[in-house]
Amino acid sequence: MIGAALRVFLFFSLITGVVYPLAMTGFAQIISRDGANGSIVRRNGIAIGSRLIAQKFSTAGHFWPRPSAIDYNPLPSGGSNLGPTSLDLKTRVEASRKAGLIDDLLFTSASGLDPEISVAGASAQIERVAQALDLSTQVVERLVTQNTKTRQFGIFGDPRVNVLELNLALDDFKAIAPREK
Repeated sequence: MIGAALRVFLFFSLITGVVYPLAMTGFAQIISRDGANGSIVRRNGIAIGSRLIAQKFSTAGHFWPRPSAIDYNPLPSGGSNLGPTSLDLKTRVEASRKAGLIDDLLFTSASGLDPEISVAGASAQIERVAQALDLSTQVVERLVTQNTKTRQFGIFGDPRVNVLELNLALDDFKAIAPREK
């Protein structure tokens, strides 16, 4: 009996611990190589972020993501679990309101790592970013529009803006294009 149990254990360990993970990894590489590899964004061969995970931007010349309860650290992914009676939540939200953020940017996402913001959240930041970079609001608005993603498959979700991609487009514009006022 012990020999049979050991063989069954080894068989299922091999199937679930080696064969299945290798098959799923291969399938993911065929279907979506970029997504399976973390959607890493590279500049000059150096990894600077992922399209799938929010990063902290806090300078006036960049768009800001939603706040993160985990300070944008992907290892302990999760929300804050602060309820409506929490003094910590009230203090953080009031500070965000004083900074001029709209409702779309006041609260953390469930994972604390949502890389995208609503179009309204990006639009509310256009004036601040344009002023900080000495650009016209029309130029910054055009960059937001160019980096707006539509509903998935035309029906799921809302239009959204990936903060990392938008900030990279903004940095590229500042570095390459002549100043438009």
